[in-house]
Amino acid sequence: SGKGDFDFIQVAADEVEKALEVGEHALLDQGDQLTVVSMVGVNGTGKTTTCAKLAHRLKGEGRPVGMAACDTFRAAAIDQLKVWSERLDVPLTTGEYGADPAAVAHDAVSSALSKESHYMLIDTAGRLHTKHNLMKELQKVHRVMGKRLEGAPHETLLVLDATTGMNALNQAREFNKAVPLTGLVITKLDGTSKAGMVVAIQNELKIPVKFIGVGEQPDDLQPFVAHEFARAIFGLDEE
Repeated sequence: SGKGDFDFIQVAADEVEKALEVGEHALLDQGDQLTVVSMVGVNGTGKTTTCAKLAHRLKGEGRPVGMAACDTFRAAAIDQLKVWSERLDVPLTTGEYGADPAAVAHDAVSSALSKESHYMLIDTAGRLHTKHNLMKELQKVHRVMGKRLEGAPHETLLVLDATTGMNALNQAREFNKAVPLTGLVITKLDGTSKAGMVVAIQNELKIPVKFIGVGEQPDDLQPFVAHEFARAIFGLDEE
């Protein structure tokens, strides 16, 4: 009956793949116009590191990119991005500790436009999805960017930690209510046991996964491929 079991798993993998294929998985690229990407999420998901990894990836593809440290409440977050910016040789817009994050975001978009950058990645402050005032502040950051450049942010990526399991679904729900999400980045996905939450989020909110983070190195952020992901969940080897 081994063959029958395999067929069942194959069917399950195909169904998951179909569910995960919904939406646009590639990062938006506006060609000769600036694309602003806002990185949002709760603290501890690896959001700042993900921002740096994404900058590294885009730069490697020959697309001029800048980053902005809009997490002005944590000196550590600003310092962390400064270190990354030097290491990756990617320009960074930053404000003083305690500065208005919306003002920093505004400056960042202006700077990217003047430098004719292809991408500007905005690292927003990590915030609990249950804190209403912080969500309001995030909306303001987005509003101010939109006034500076129509349509900005063009991508809003929610960074989720795979190890939080179904709590990630609650985070996705609340962030999506505050700022419409265009994509997810799933970090700390070194096992596939937590992959069910990716399927659950996709099922309910139809927000595509754009990248997955599988380690600590700059190259460890990989584009999401539904086929590979679905097969990995069910332990099927690639043919």
